Amino acid sequence: MKNLIEIRWHGRGGQGAKTAALLLADVAFSTGMYVQGFPEYGPERMGAPITAYNRLSAKAIRNHSNIYEPDYVVVVDETLLDTVHVTDGLKEDGAIIINTSRSAKELLPRLRGYKGRVCTIDARRISLETLGKYFPNSPMLAAIVKVSSIMDEDIFLEEMRKSYAHKFASKPEVIEGNMKALSLALQEVQ
Repeated sequence: MKNLIEIRWHGRGGQGAKTAALLLADVAFSTGMYVQGFPEYGPERMGAPITAYNRLSAKAIRNHSNIYEPDYVVVVDETLLDTVHVTDGLKEDGAIIINTSRSAKELLPRLRGYKGRVCTIDARRISLETLGKYFPNSPMLAAIVKVSSIMDEDIFLEEMRKSYAHKFASKPEVIEGNMKALSLALQEVQ
């Protein structure tokens, strides 16, 4: 792992981008990394664009600002490609991960000349298939772990199971669906 990995999440209120960023921080922390996970809000309403951030490092993190030059960008809602400059500052040796059923080639014209790696995953299909509802955050969380290689996938799944067991203690049926979503996303991210 590089000394510091910075991730910026773009989503809409209610899609779980903030939750995914906080879960990633929690899971990374449990593996011994130094972490930050925090949201930035505009108008706080369902469907409004939101941004969340992660910093992950093997060393103490001293920077507490927003992230302006991320290594990775996660786009939970493809419609944001037309309204938010999601590739601003994105390092070309990193990647952008987009929740879409389209190919990376189809999305390139919407990425403002970004020349780095473009990864896609159909988080809508995965979440509907595994959870019966549209909750894209679990598949997107697995996608960033796969694309960035920030941690071993088996350790990630093990730690996520513990996290879900705690979070959904009163709804254990939700745990297996989320675990299936994570596993499927790890296999299917392009």
